[in-house]
Amino acid sequence: MSDEDFEIDTDDLSRRMDGAMTALRTEFASLRTGRASASMLEPVMVEAYGQRTPVNQVGTVNVPESRMVTINVWDKSLVGAVEKAIRESGLGINPQLNGTIIMLPIPELNEERRRELTRVAAQYAESARVAVRNVRRDGMDQVKKAKAAGMSEDDQKLWEDEVQELTDSFIKQVDQALENKQAEIMQV
Repeated sequence: MSDEDFEIDTDDLSRRMDGAMTALRTEFASLRTGRASASMLEPVMVEAYGQRTPVNQVGTVNVPESRMVTINVWDKSLVGAVEKAIRESGLGINPQLNGTIIMLPIPELNEERRRELTRVAAQYAESARVAVRNVRRDGMDQVKKAKAAGMSEDDQKLWEDEVQELTDSFIKQVDQALENKQAEIMQV
């Protein structure tokens, strides 16, 4: 058998590791940093029309100023449900009603809350690292199967090194993203 018979799909491994990074960025976007952001409402689900629906699908989310998010709810009957979902979301924001518009003033973060958010960010980053390591394990399993099927030890070492380099690269990206997010959270 030739070496080409034992091709390890590093593109697939890279794509899956990139998926972990994308999930991490989404989770980081939902963390409040004291500045208003429409993405902070992405995890909030509203009970609407008999199912759980994202807030941005029941109204228009705007950021008119750095410390204010507004939601213009399209269906008047859902205003109460949206308000309830925001109160119960754990974002620590107290919605204010103005007809079909819900205003969300973003309070200043105190030192204790900032430290708590950095710990949450660290947990998100650790989950991303675990996801990357799981993809690495799958890649190493592919190499072991190829070795069992007749791959040379030199090729095995080459592929293991390539999978490890890919893993190290993504773990470094996770660490850098965490460092940036923690600096952003702690910035007063």
